Amino acid sequence: MWATKTPLRNIELAGRTCYKSEDRIIATSAAKFVRMLLDRGHEAMVEHASASYRVICDRGVTHEIVRHRLFSYAQESTRYCNYKGGVTFIIPCWFPPIEQGDYPYKRVNALDLPYEYMYWLDAMLWCEQRYQNLISNQHWTPQQARSVLPNALKTEIVITGNLREWRHFFKLRCAKTAHPQMQEVVNMVLADIRQRIPVVFEDIGEAKR
Repeated sequence: MWATKTPLRNIELAGRTCYKSEDRIIATSAAKFVRMLLDRGHEAMVEHASASYRVICDRGVTHEIVRHRLFSYAQESTRYCNYKGGVTFIIPCWFPPIEQGDYPYKRVNALDLPYEYMYWLDAMLWCEQRYQNLISNQHWTPQQARSVLPNALKTEIVITGNLREWRHFFKLRCAKTAHPQMQEVVNMVLADIRQRIPVVFEDIGEAKR
């Protein structure tokens, strides 16, 4: 994660321009001023600071994230990244615990899991095998072979936006109706940014699955 070095001070400097009250800035005034802005609903001022996060999740989640058009993104490309050496999938958060090393190093049918979870793991293994076969034996390019990869494919995405857009993002994606895997990602980002810039995000609660 990286962000504006002095976010509260930047916001205060911008906001006090509106009132021409820069002479009231002291070493401890920024937090109080920013809290006052948010209490009054004057959220445009928090656009003067920004934050970036690198998120690892599945592509189903990023399909939802990129709908937030005021963010800027850089995402791992399935056109140019070649996974012939092994495909990584994100196991959903509602799965029962799977011991490290159990999969894919053991046969799927050797795992002690209910049928529906075994079915999912077997589907991922099938997709990986078909992808690798298309590249290694059929000489397809990664951008051609990617069509057999599912939403569960692991991806990395860098998200950059001003703090107002992050507030908007959290308010929507912390809703109880948000997708469980989205909530899992959002809770981690919110917990981190709230620790770093508490004044701006202290009024937003984590999603409860």
